[in-house]
Amino acid sequence: MKFFVDTADIAAISELNDLGIVDGVTTNPSLIKKSGRDILEVTKEIAALVDGPVSAEVVATDASAMIAEGRKLAAIADNIAIKLPLTWDGLKACKTLSSEGHMINVTLCFSANQALLAAKAGATFISPFIGRLDDINLDGMELIADIREIYDNYGFETQILAASIRTVNHVSDAAKIGADVMTAPPEVIKKLAQHPLTDAGLAQFLKDAESAGIKIV
Repeated sequence: MKFFVDTADIAAISELNDLGIVDGVTTNPSLIKKSGRDILEVTKEIAALVDGPVSAEVVATDASAMIAEGRKLAAIADNIAIKLPLTWDGLKACKTLSSEGHMINVTLCFSANQALLAAKAGATFISPFIGRLDDINLDGMELIADIREIYDNYGFETQILAASIRTVNHVSDAAKIGADVMTAPPEVIKKLAQHPLTDAGLAQFLKDAESAGIKIV
């Protein structure tokens, strides 16, 4: 499973990228707003920092304007994935921009039918939103499983990008189902390393080392 980090915070991206676990970055207008920086400026900096895809989202709602914005975003760097909403106009823009050779991340997916349309329109990534489905008492993981089954049935190459990940269980569950990619905030990615038994074991080891007078340097 590829790990994308869902943020526009350069420092957070750099820290995770230095560990070699960042395969890409996803951003959206809300994250850009939170960074307090110009969208083109921060996107260019992120794209130069990481080797993998960097999703940059359009803000237009009609197909022609999405296409124009998408081309402008794609011109920032070769690793830009144009992020489009899963609307009818978004699908039109996806078809045009993907036909031009651009990477496309179709976002705000909440049904298997939407994912099927995105794949047929040439999406590079489809982003089903797990957490937001859970918020309304639907099973976000069931959607991941449904999309995986459909894509495997017909050999679609669109990658399933599990998004709106809120917990470490979301990550492992999506990995077991077979999501190609997951994107999560830096704090969730860091929590993947945590376990109370690890903490307890380390505390015991350190206590024993101290009582035995063990020193390495």
